Amino acid sequence: MTPQAPSAAPLRADCIADSAGGLTFDVAARGESATAHLVLRRRDADDEVGLPLAPAAEGRLRAALPSSVLLPEGRWDAYARVSDGEPLRLVPGVTDLRSLTERTPSGLLGHVAVRIPYATRQGNLTVRSWLRAPHAEAGEPRLAEEGLTLRGRVYGTRLDAGAHAELRPRPGSGARGVLRAALEGEGAEFRLAVDYTALEPGVWDLWLRPAGPEGPAVRVARLLDDIADKQPVVTYPTARVRTPGGLVAAGPYFTRDNDLSLEVTALPD
Repeated sequence: MTPQAPSAAPLRADCIADSAGGLTFDVAARGESATAHLVLRRRDADDEVGLPLAPAAEGRLRAALPSSVLLPEGRWDAYARVSDGEPLRLVPGVTDLRSLTERTPSGLLGHVAVRIPYATRQGNLTVRSWLRAPHAEAGEPRLAEEGLTLRGRVYGTRLDAGAHAELRPRPGSGARGVLRAALEGEGAEFRLAVDYTALEPGVWDLWLRPAGPEGPAVRVARLLDDIADKQPVVTYPTARVRTPGGLVAAGPYFTRDNDLSLEVTALPD
């Protein structure tokens, strides 16, 4: 039996994020090639973005994804295409995302664009992209026995006199009706408070209406850091609360999109 040739080592891409929200990819070169591109493909869509890979150092090719190139929101799988060959899936190498934790967008463009490269469960390189216009960035929730308070900031809009927060029931979760939460704020800064005793069991999504009931609704999320998927790594304790409908456990959590929600579960008396 003829032994099989060993498979080629996967192509690795080092990623560096800049404070403006751009990304730089450095890929190891394999021989001479006329053209090479880094290709980003959005999952569950036909969107594709090609970035030229140019020589940057000996044995290295570099592609830049500037903040001015807007990626629609979603997960973008990364590939390298050399000449006319088939695109090869990239795996992450060294990743430097330190600048993302200190980033404070101006909001002057009316939107917030966030890109965070990460390793998938299969070990491949993917970029999680958010494009929110406007955006409500959540700070760290302060938990109390019967509720929580949350400070945050809006980008691409300001708080008007009629601004308020809403708790919207997740369809199919058992919760019903849209509830208002107490909101204070001025300019771009806000502080909201949620009373757990007013919530029935189910999942409640947190929204802001900065311009009042007739204005656009803005989902509350935490995007301005270096964590692509907060759900498994950022968790909060629940509180046991007596409501008119009975005893419940209530607490905040982040969804797979890093949006902020509340889960309320009925408990036996």
